[in-house]
Amino acid sequence: MIYAAVSSSNAINSAIGRVFSPIQKFSNNISDRVTETLDMLINARDYYEENIRLKDQIAALLAQMSDYTQVMQENDHLREMIDLASSSSGIELSEPCTVIGRTANDVYGSFFIDKGEKDGIEYYDPVVTANGFVGYVTEVEYTYSKVTTLLSNDISLGVYCVRTGETGVTEGSYELALDGSVRMVYIPLDCEMTDGDIIITSGYSGLVPRGLVIGTAGETFIASNGLSRSGIITPAIDPYSLKTVFVITDFDGKGSGYEEE
Repeated sequence: MIYAAVSSSNAINSAIGRVFSPIQKFSNNISDRVTETLDMLINARDYYEENIRLKDQIAALLAQMSDYTQVMQENDHLREMIDLASSSSGIELSEPCTVIGRTANDVYGSFFIDKGEKDGIEYYDPVVTANGFVGYVTEVEYTYSKVTTLLSNDISLGVYCVRTGETGVTEGSYELALDGSVRMVYIPLDCEMTDGDIIITSGYSGLVPRGLVIGTAGETFIASNGLSRSGIITPAIDPYSLKTVFVITDFDGKGSGYEEE
């Protein structure tokens, strides 16, 4: 090794390097592990305290993220409330209602919300989102309520086509609910309504404000009685995907008009 160190022969240096390289790597590994072990033993207290500080920092950051998410959700809800209130005059909305449960095996998609009698919710109050009409409150308890959706065969309401002004009435059924749709009946025979037309509430019954979006129209066809036409409506709201809704507790014209069958 001394000879190799002072020798100018590259061949000798290379040969000795090949022989002792594995030993040198092994020795370095042992040295590194010993150094790491000694460092852990000597500085264990410092590492422990640093770990505690990092955990506290992570907990604080998670709390900030949670607060930020909550604020953002509240802002989104406020925007929805403003949009809804501006879509129809005289509307009064509940606070945002969280969907807390769903009726098992209900093809119509009924669900429960976390607002009830104590929050000013009443039987047959309309339930909406910023995107349109959802259904009605059909059961009211002190702290929660049940919502029956537009898909139900128990709900019908007066509607009309925004583009053509042609009126009709919505009608649900078990078969249509399986496809997530409803029927619009009593459409005039000479109607000009076509695929994609927007259908909104007429407000004639006094049960729901005028101008809430119901959905989009499909192709119409002559009804079985031959006196009118019918069409399939695709609702704007999918009740199964809802997490937050609003209840319209009051609006201009509430209780006036005729009762729709």
